[in-house]
Amino acid sequence: MSSDPPLNRPPAPPDDLPAESPPPRPRVPGAGVPVVDFQLDDLTSGAPSEEKPSSRPRFLRSRSEPRPPPAEAAPTAPTEEVTPEDVPPSPAPAAARPARRRRGIKPGWVVVSGLLTLGLLFLSWSQVPIKTVQVSGNTHLTNGEVRRLAGLPQDESPFGWLYYGAWKAKGLLASPWIVSAEVTRQFPDTVMLAVSERQPFARWQRPGAGEVLVSEDGTTLPTGAGIVPGDLARLPVVTGWGPERLSEALRLTRALSRYTVQSVTYTPAGFTAKTASGTAWGGDLETFVKYAGSIGMYPNKKIHIYPWGVSVQE
Repeated sequence: MSSDPPLNRPPAPPDDLPAESPPPRPRVPGAGVPVVDFQLDDLTSGAPSEEKPSSRPRFLRSRSEPRPPPAEAAPTAPTEEVTPEDVPPSPAPAAARPARRRRGIKPGWVVVSGLLTLGLLFLSWSQVPIKTVQVSGNTHLTNGEVRRLAGLPQDESPFGWLYYGAWKAKGLLASPWIVSAEVTRQFPDTVMLAVSERQPFARWQRPGAGEVLVSEDGTTLPTGAGIVPGDLARLPVVTGWGPERLSEALRLTRALSRYTVQSVTYTPAGFTAKTASGTAWGGDLETFVKYAGSIGMYPNKKIHIYPWGVSVQE
């Protein structure tokens, strides 16, 4: 009987050796182990229980994340005890005002007002009459002429202020000599009239109508009783023929006033100005005024002013 050769089997490990455990899984730095929040009932019951809906949210939190610190309660201010004496009393409600009744004007009041007006008129004549009239600002009109234009009595007899008033002084502005006027009363018995007059600027010899005085703005100033025109010989004379050019002649006279203008003559062709230092002619007013300085540059000469230059003659 043949015997089989023994097989080469590895020896069996001893029983006292520990069993090999699987190698540990490597940990990733910075990654925490998640922890699952669960309820305590899941540990006591052996069989898996059915999940019940819970109002508490479940979430995963890493162990490496720090827990947030508990919020500190804000300090409360100490409250002060309020006593009934500290509460101010509430104001009492305002009483309702009774509605006012509208009263109409009774006829008796109209009669009383009329009697009072008549009484004031009487008192103005008898108790507080105007005794003094002062006139100022007049140089060419006499005081009597100003009083006449103002509607005042010519004599010095007293008169009532309510009878006169400032409305009657409008006659002052009707005179061409007066530019403006002001009437005031100074209590108890004085009226002051302040006027501003126009001044004569030239003598205008109108063709076939005689000579009249004119102011700088071209207003004709009448002469006669109660008017003192002043020294008329010193005023320049304005003459001319053809279409009236008075306003232009007065403007040229004003522009040449420093050369002592004696006369200005206008024609359809231009203007001729005679001064104390010579004579100048110009066909255009604007050009004449622009080159008027040549009169002083060439004294005692005859000057012709043109848009393109100045001609000087002996």
